[in-house]
Amino acid sequence: MIEFVGTRAAGLAAMQAFVPGMGLRYAQGRNYDKGRGNHTDVSMLSPYLRRRLITEREVVAAAIDAHGRDEASKFIEEVIWRGYYKGWLERRPQVWDAYSADLGADLASLKRDRRLRRDIERAETGQTGLDYFDSWAQELVATGYLHNHARMWFASIWIFTLELPWRLGADFFYRHLLDGDAAANTLNWRWAAGLHTRGKPYPATRQNIATFTNGRFIPAHGELAEVVNGLEASEPDGLPMVQPMRDIQIADKGMPTAILITDEDCCVEDFDLSKLEIAGVATLSCSALRSPLPVSDAVTAFEHRALNDAAARLNHKTATLDTTNPASLADWASALKAKQILTPYVSQGPLRDWLNAARPLLAAQDIKLCEQRRAWDTAIWPHATAGFFKVRKQIPRILEQTLDIAPR
Repeated sequence: MIEFVGTRAAGLAAMQAFVPGMGLRYAQGRNYDKGRGNHTDVSMLSPYLRRRLITEREVVAAAIDAHGRDEASKFIEEVIWRGYYKGWLERRPQVWDAYSADLGADLASLKRDRRLRRDIERAETGQTGLDYFDSWAQELVATGYLHNHARMWFASIWIFTLELPWRLGADFFYRHLLDGDAAANTLNWRWAAGLHTRGKPYPATRQNIATFTNGRFIPAHGELAEVVNGLEASEPDGLPMVQPMRDIQIADKGMPTAILITDEDCCVEDFDLSKLEIAGVATLSCSALRSPLPVSDAVTAFEHRALNDAAARLNHKTATLDTTNPASLADWASALKAKQILTPYVSQGPLRDWLNAARPLLAAQDIKLCEQRRAWDTAIWPHATAGFFKVRKQIPRILEQTLDIAPR
């Protein structure tokens, strides 16, 4: 059983351990869910990548060094999928806003509807009577992880067989996944529902589950819903228009600067801080923002360990903040006499919403909120305006831009 430890050292060790599997082994075995404790053909690096305890650039470079671009192509594509989803949500922030608002309505319905509460509780605790679905629910809660194929099946069954609100399922995942990411989680559930790729819902089928669990699970005939139509009728206006990439404020050199570390990016040392007058450093704990409902202890503990590890690598006295009060950010920076706060770029999601709420309070004390975006994101996000195919075509160029690989 793999134990996830929220440190960069643990992430690098996990990466090195999987380097031999980043080529043909991954390409041939990545779709097979072998069950809890047996996920040997997938990297399980996502909790580290999610917080950038290790970076996408590092793992892709390791895959290419060991296997070459062709043999490692499937692994590279899966890493780039994460950037695609984040870029897609950056370009359509209205989708996140709608999810947040509608989740609130779903949770209000949950309070009123006793039958819905019962059905959700059975689904989340693995008591539906569908052995495969129940096994995945229990694995998620116990480990904070699910194989990607199991996530797809689970979402499809939740939506179409159990007929439960998709946002409540997405919220369940987000509260428990160690790699829970606003973009990947929201858009994967939308994809299963036929909302991301419009009119193409994902069907969990008896044959597919039997094949890719190696016969561990074989649903009974007629047990799963036949998925023909997705939920696109619930969004009759279709997808919102693509927006320009958000402008960011760049930190001024020589100005008293407070460095803010969040679990959006725990490799702050990658950025050039040498020209800044660092007045102080703080970590901001934000896992509680994932949901109005309680977030799992495992997610919170992993985040705290990751933040402490990131702060230790900066070797600077560090304050600890949380998201209870947006004013705490301005109060901390003001006490340091900092004129600007610098943090790695925060993409669409609950932390972005929180920082937006904090921004007027910072402005009132004449403190700028500055961000720095990674070259990896800058290379991918301009292409993340439609389906993944558009990004896939750009992979050679993305690698050239981010890894200094010569074109071929």
